[in-house]
Formats: sequence, structure tokens, C-alpha cells
Amino acid sequence: MQLPHDDAILLSFINMKLRSFYSSPGELCDDLEISREELDERLSRAGYRYDEKTNQYR
Repeated sequence: MQLPHDDAILLSFINMKLRSFYSSPGELCDDLEISREELDERLSRAGYRYDEKTNQYR
């Protein structure tokens, strides 16, 4: 799967998927066949980090 190019859209897409379908980013990445490292790197560059307590990137 190709991730959205816009960082704000990517953040919204990933958080919606986590909220509605997945209990962790690892589970989401496995199912969508994307690299967790790539996802974390993209969101980190945009200033977002995963918050395990809320299961979302903030």
C-alpha cells in the first residue's frame, strides 16, 4: 500500500485506522504491508510520535 504523501493526511489516516481497526502500529503495518520504520520516520519528521497510552500518533 502506498501511504498518503501529505503529512497531515497521513497522520489522520493512520490515527483513524488505529482508532477503528488496530490495537498497535505494528499490527496496522503488518496488515497493510508497510514498514513500521518508514511510518515512524515519516511521522517523526513531521513532529509526531506514537503514544502507546492513547494508541495514536501525536
